[in-house]
Amino acid sequence: MPSGSDRYPVPTGRARAEDVIRRSRFIATLAPAATVEEAKAFIDEVRAEHPGATHNCFAFVAGPPGSTMRVGMSDDGEPHGTAGRPMLDVLLHSGVGDVAVVVTRYFGGTKLGTGGLVRAYSGAVKRVLSEAAVREKVSWRLVGLVVEYPALEGVRRLCAELEAVIDTESFAEDVRLEVCVPAEDVERFRSALADRFGALARCVADTDAHRPGDGVH
Repeated sequence: MPSGSDRYPVPTGRARAEDVIRRSRFIATLAPAATVEEAKAFIDEVRAEHPGATHNCFAFVAGPPGSTMRVGMSDDGEPHGTAGRPMLDVLLHSGVGDVAVVVTRYFGGTKLGTGGLVRAYSGAVKRVLSEAAVREKVSWRLVGLVVEYPALEGVRRLCAELEAVIDTESFAEDVRLEVCVPAEDVERFRSALADRFGALARCVADTDAHRPGDGVH
């Protein structure tokens, strides 16, 4: 997988794993969360699902794997540092991004101690991560092209070679294309276009984009 934040694994959907440790139930629920707002909405949903739980501890990484730019955590009444921080540490080292986890605890009457709580909450996150399906998230740029007719088929072949997807085509005196290009390949695409076609094909603009047929950009 290419390095950097243009491509990385993200959850495809929600997952859940449950364990009982010394009569306490630990229910770990995981969901994709590309933004802080999505993470908070998911946390609120899980809390509403388990209003009688003793604790609903959470952690999230709303960004690339290992990034601490948009993270959050909460012990939700457990002793400080025994739940949220261990959960976040597992997420940050999981290799998965855009992810949120809530671990719901129903207290079973036996205290686990500080070390036991850390093991229970971090273990719950590891279990649900092992259950979660992931896919590769790709950042895309929408590149506008002006192409002369003699170069059109060559430009189409170049797009196929570089995993770029032609989104729209408009035909007049020349051809106007909008092409979705993986963000990490935009400069390579521009260079290849100039080397192969010169003045017959040129880039005019590029912006963030969704790949056609893909809900993630």
